[in-house]
Amino acid sequence: MPPLSRRLFIGKMGLGACGSLFTGINIVDANVSKKSPQLIPTKKLNIALCGLGNYAGMLAEGLASSQYCRLAGIVTGHPEKARQWQKDYSIETNSIYNYENFDSIQHNPSIDLVYVVLPNGMHKEFVIRAAKAGKHVITEKPMATSVKDCLEMIEACNKYNVQLAVGYRLHFEPYHLEIKRLGQEKVFGQVRFIEGSLGYKTYDTNLPPDSKFNRFAPSEWRLCKSKSGGGPLMDLGIYCIQSSRYVLGEEPISVTAQFGTINNSVRFAEVEESISWQLRFPSGAIANGTTSYGFNIDRFFASADDGFFELSPGLSYGPFQGKTSKGDLVFPTINQQATQLDEIGKLILQNKPLPKHITGEEGIKDIRIIEAIYKSASTGKAIQIFQ
Repeated sequence: MPPLSRRLFIGKMGLGACGSLFTGINIVDANVSKKSPQLIPTKKLNIALCGLGNYAGMLAEGLASSQYCRLAGIVTGHPEKARQWQKDYSIETNSIYNYENFDSIQHNPSIDLVYVVLPNGMHKEFVIRAAKAGKHVITEKPMATSVKDCLEMIEACNKYNVQLAVGYRLHFEPYHLEIKRLGQEKVFGQVRFIEGSLGYKTYDTNLPPDSKFNRFAPSEWRLCKSKSGGGPLMDLGIYCIQSSRYVLGEEPISVTAQFGTINNSVRFAEVEESISWQLRFPSGAIANGTTSYGFNIDRFFASADDGFFELSPGLSYGPFQGKTSKGDLVFPTINQQATQLDEIGKLILQNKPLPKHITGEEGIKDIRIIEAIYKSASTGKAIQIFQ
């Protein structure tokens, strides 16, 4: 079946019926009724969210519709947040922790897994503490702020015999599964060029720096190097890196990179405002990436020998829109967080190992590339990565 008609066919059939056509990853349709007996597990994986920022709220919504996981605990340094979340999600008092007493979670059999949703610079500490407590762990991306920290996290999880996942939600999203298939199966021939860009305008030069209408206040942790590890490359650019890697099914051999113009030196005193890079792959393909806190952009494009495919919006939370040189891509919109949690949760419930594409083994590769991008931008030299 040619790409266009196949896509329309899958779009009409729905994700649940055709998930196995995309890749080896099994997809759970977020719209499937919870009343289906074959989908209701005898036990749900009990998850504690560590850090209650904005994204934790999205995870809580995903957990509310998850078929294999439930929100069972919280970890926060803000007592008022703890009280509100306990009220909103009916959380037991003995499953509420702060950052000081977190280690006592080891004595709580009602918590199976800790999902770390803290600033990047805190990922290592709380992943290791969760592992020592005997809890499986998911950490938000980026996995950590250095390759060294990633290695220590992986070592701790291995030592204490718990599984470690990184929150790569797009690995379970149908549009991204499709561009992965199109690239790796060479549906349009060898992919020669990729462009992946993601950026948000986070401030208005016409407003005071501390205006509530600016996306990030000057005190925002993403603008603090010690807490974030870097600027938009850490926060947003990782999606651009990921998409180029899984569409090609290759690891980059080298990179050149350039910092963008700093238009607000007060806000971006510690981290970059924008950065661009060029990855070279063994096949000869080149992937250009750009990310910024200074302007809006959200797209993915791949050119192959016999056609192209693209998503726009493409690398954010969606809803995504896509097309190829043969026609539109049409897939259902899913709850990305629920789907990711279900795919992880059901494997852990079955005592099965998580696939490598979402584990620390994958997370450390992204950090290695990010370190090389920063080094190239700082030195003006091409940096070798994977040989």
